[in-house]
Amino acid sequence: MKFKTTVTVMGVKGFKGEINGDSLNSTTIFVQNALDETKGTQKGFSATEHRFPDVSLYEAMKNHSYPHQAELELELVATGKGDSKTVLRAWHPIRPAQTVNTESGEIKNKV
Repeated sequence: MKFKTTVTVMGVKGFKGEINGDSLNSTTIFVQNALDETKGTQKGFSATEHRFPDVSLYEAMKNHSYPHQAELELELVATGKGDSKTVLRAWHPIRPAQTVNTESGEIKNKV
């Protein structure tokens, strides 16, 4: 099952290399999620990891500012063990609304 969601991206890390003889190549993004406040023992936010199977996504994201809003394309896939996992398929940053000063031509992000 594929779906899209709008999130706050808190950070990103990429890795391409070898660990214990295993070749690894991936990007992990960290997305803000609200903590479960229903029991009264948690409040605020945490970060959830989403993995992308190639470091190329890190290369595309590394010069972006954080945190930022983005639309993620995710896919829920079966693991073959009766469980499922969510796989990141694409990241699309959401550009902030901008205003242009007609006298100077300066472009500013709306707050």
